[in-house]
Amino acid sequence: MRQMGNLRQWLFLPLVASIALFSEFSFVSAEQYTQHTAQTTVANPTQANADQIYQQAKELYEQGTAASLQQALIKFEQALSLYRSLGDTSSQSLTLGHIGKIYSDLGELQKSLSYLNQTLSLRQQLGDKTGETITLSNIGAVYSDLGELQKALDFYHQALSLNRQMGDKTREARSLNNIGSVYIDLEESQKALDYFHQSLLLRRQVGDKIGEARTLNNIGKIYLDLGAQQKALEYFNQSLPLYQQKGDKAGEAVALNNIASVYLSWREQQKALNYYQQSLSLRKQLGDKLGEALTLNNIGAVYTDLAEKQKALDYFNQSLLLFGVVGNKLGLAATLNNIGKIYISLGEPQKALNNFQKSLPLYQQVGNRGGEALTLYHVATVQANQGNLNAALTQMKTVISIVEKLRTKVDSQELRTAYFATVQDYYQFYIDLLMQLHKQKPSQGYDALALETSERARARSLLELLTEAKADIRQGVEPKLLTQEQELRQKLDAAEQRWIKLLTNKYNEAQIQALDKEISELLEQYKQLQTKIRTTSPRYAALTQPQPLSLSQIQQQVLDDNTLLLEYSLGEKRSYLWAVTNKSIISYELPKRAEIAAVVQKLRRDLTTPYLTESPSLEALSQIILAPIAQQLGNKRLLIVSDGTLEYVPFAALNTPGSSNYQPLLANHEVIHLPSASTVAFLRQDNKQRQPAPQVLAVFADPVFSRDDERLQGKTQPSNLSATETIALTRAATNSDINFERLNFTRKEAEQILSLVPANKSKQAFDFNASRTIATSKELNQYQIIHFATHGILNSQNPKLSGVVLSLFDNQGTPQNGFLRLHDIFNLNLQAELVVLSACQTGLGEEVRGEGLVGLTRGFMYAGSPRVVVSLWSVDDEATSELMAGFYKKMLKEGFKPAAALRAAQLEIWRNQKYAAPYYWAAFTMQGEWK
Repeated sequence: MRQMGNLRQWLFLPLVASIALFSEFSFVSAEQYTQHTAQTTVANPTQANADQIYQQAKELYEQGTAASLQQALIKFEQALSLYRSLGDTSSQSLTLGHIGKIYSDLGELQKSLSYLNQTLSLRQQLGDKTGETITLSNIGAVYSDLGELQKALDFYHQALSLNRQMGDKTREARSLNNIGSVYIDLEESQKALDYFHQSLLLRRQVGDKIGEARTLNNIGKIYLDLGAQQKALEYFNQSLPLYQQKGDKAGEAVALNNIASVYLSWREQQKALNYYQQSLSLRKQLGDKLGEALTLNNIGAVYTDLAEKQKALDYFNQSLLLFGVVGNKLGLAATLNNIGKIYISLGEPQKALNNFQKSLPLYQQVGNRGGEALTLYHVATVQANQGNLNAALTQMKTVISIVEKLRTKVDSQELRTAYFATVQDYYQFYIDLLMQLHKQKPSQGYDALALETSERARARSLLELLTEAKADIRQGVEPKLLTQEQELRQKLDAAEQRWIKLLTNKYNEAQIQALDKEISELLEQYKQLQTKIRTTSPRYAALTQPQPLSLSQIQQQVLDDNTLLLEYSLGEKRSYLWAVTNKSIISYELPKRAEIAAVVQKLRRDLTTPYLTESPSLEALSQIILAPIAQQLGNKRLLIVSDGTLEYVPFAALNTPGSSNYQPLLANHEVIHLPSASTVAFLRQDNKQRQPAPQVLAVFADPVFSRDDERLQGKTQPSNLSATETIALTRAATNSDINFERLNFTRKEAEQILSLVPANKSKQAFDFNASRTIATSKELNQYQIIHFATHGILNSQNPKLSGVVLSLFDNQGTPQNGFLRLHDIFNLNLQAELVVLSACQTGLGEEVRGEGLVGLTRGFMYAGSPRVVVSLWSVDDEATSELMAGFYKKMLKEGFKPAAALRAAQLEIWRNQKYAAPYYWAAFTMQGEWK
């Protein structure tokens, strides 16, 4: 059987969590001070007394408790008075720096600034460059805590410049880290990430473990903000033990807080609460008022999630008080927002609005556009609930405008996609507003605006990838970057080969884990390098951001007289369907997302049951999502743009509305699935300029998966080869429960298909030749159709580890890397008109809000194929073989277009009593261009 994984549920990032960011505060070390005292203590008793008091103050400071900090302040002030009487400028600067640091730790930021500015002036007078750069950094940190981010950046950049002049790599790394921290607050995530990676590299070079921990934490912070929670957790979990090993309680508190925030985003409230309480305890011990305020706010977020509203309000109010004490505008804005949300849930809209109206100018003052968008969204929800839909609409136009600008600031496609997923609630609410206004004023075109918003909310990264694919963005890029890219690819391949060798000999779990970590790190470096190539490419810079189509453009560029677009948007309170022809648009309100999802779950169970020829769930879902437009269906071609759980539904198998007996939708309709209507226009435009490939068909089939395969009998094989069945696939298949058995019918399938094409126009890649080497060769560019008849792997947690399984042995019986991974597919350059993945679950992937199922389909579209045939579940080997033979016969011999050929082949299988159940024929769907 060709295999399939489980349906993955998407989890929503909560909007109320406020995450602590560790921005460093450094000061002169004790060793420098000791040299100073040794020269002066004998000559002057007053100096000796001052130095003794200073040393006592330092010891109190290093205890790190709130009480010891207050005692240290008194001692430092005494020492400062004595140093001033002596005219000892150097010691004054040291003492003032420590006093400024303590006031910062205690959250008294204006006092801190006063002392630090005095410190800076003295150090500049003394020509103390090291002291000057330290003080510049500390002033930058205070301005960052005050939310005055441009001032913070100015001071951090001055510190960076001095550190580079002095060749001080350790402090240069600190400055880079701190600049990155400010860019997070300015919502320049890509810039922040660039600075953090520069910092991390330097810190590892100089062996700065505490610094490494801080930068790891900050990288995790970016991933968490952008919705990449698993990756964030990996960085936080690297950070925490480094803090603990070095006894850095403040850093440990930050890491615990941020780990908690990941669990909160996953709705694991008790775990989140446990980590937050540990963080809060440490922060109280340290007298860290700002950190305490952040964690109190986040505990309030947990209780909000648990619907314990009064507890949440209590924690938010405690947090608000502390943010006020330390003068942190960003914290005040976030907490006021969260309090406003509580008042909404308590049915007190005016109190909610009051808090939002206090929050908004604070976000605007510190330049936090994301916070501004969040606040306006909350205001709009209150206004909508009060029936003031037009006022709410005005707010939401601003929200969407802000989001559109913010997403373009993220150059990494992966992170841009993750960020876009976190703001999908904004688009859903905007669509709902427009559709409610359409109810009131049906002639004003609100339904068209809602459809256009739906298009803006989906598959945007795919549109950008397709636009990028047309331009050779590597032209004009620094040769050094392209060399690094090639080297990284080679390292990845070499690591996979070592994995294979390791698994074919004796190995232990530690070795496997170490190599697994190495491969993950190489993949991460590869992604970072891809982003750097994009950002430095003149051709990429010249690309304009592709805009989704308007209603009139969809009607003119996508649809014809015989084609009907059905676009769905599933919402929390209600869902919508737009039925669009080339001349009209009709919209319908459907049940809420949860109700539709429950029916889809039953349907998926029924569809994957081989003996069920009919199912009540097929009729039930049809009644919900198709019956409203039954009169518009006719015999038209149907373009399906799904949403949420509907992505897992083969619409062709749904019962035709109004049929007394089961009649699948494909009996009267071609059915094509699309990521968005706009996608077709982009694919069509690209394909129009292209010359057909000279050869017709390349087929990969019947690979060798196991050492027990009869084709390996008599071959020289390494001993203990059973583990090779998992090779690099072990990682990718972890969640798929896959057994790589030989697919006997794929050979018959391939031979039947190849018989339809002259031998000089086709390529046969069977057995050992069904290999990754041939699949990634330039030879594949010569074929119009590429067919893979083999196993597929879905890794829904990490789609980059999804792929197609080819031969795991060469013709000498030596294990080889047979996994065609997603990043391999993205690096192909195809001229194909069609790619067919006659393997299981190839149509699935990670479900990402705003993008749909991210997996192999978009990889092959990026590589150059405008249409892809994929499967939605585990398919039967023999039935699939017959289906594919019929599909190719219709296409290659009878002149059918691919979509029509697939429909005709599926109808033939359905009419065969042996394969009447949808399980056998409905899994395969056509995605992309149908013409």
